[in-house]
Amino acid sequence: MSTALLIIDVQRALCTGEYECFDIQRVIDTINDLSTKARAADIPVILIQHEEEGDLHYGGEGWQLADGLKTSPQDLRLRKTTRDSFYQTHLHEQLQELDADRLIICGLQTDYCVNATVREALSRGYDVVLVADAHSTVDNGPMSAEDIIAEHNKDLAHLTGSVARIDVMPASEIKV
Repeated sequence: MSTALLIIDVQRALCTGEYECFDIQRVIDTINDLSTKARAADIPVILIQHEEEGDLHYGGEGWQLADGLKTSPQDLRLRKTTRDSFYQTHLHEQLQELDADRLIICGLQTDYCVNATVREALSRGYDVVLVADAHSTVDNGPMSAEDIIAEHNKDLAHLTGSVARIDVMPASEIKV
């Protein structure tokens, strides 16, 4: 079994200011610890960046990876324009070239791009490890970001399918 680490949308526009995700510095620190371990184990790290009009326009300040997110020149990069990191991108092909069948997924935002990517990965037959303490979002009115994160950790853990599975666990329990 070959593994890849997907870091979704940890971009400046979602880490500062009006759209700053909950507990973002701790989340970035957790992602950094995990990516450092992954690189040391020769696990590919794929940095995914969302782009759309406004704060996340391609090449703009908000589109850039967050300050404090550790990267390496060996990391692969992927641009996307929808919540699902597979949709109209080369992610599936990249993962096939890497012979990856297990994905460790973390990043932003829990209820949008992380949720969509986890579900699509499962439907494509990838085993998924959702890093329970390394994804975040913002309050959405009736629900706090903390509650959204907890709900998605619980709900996604129950989606294991017939050919692939989703495990939800904290970074400290993940074997890279």
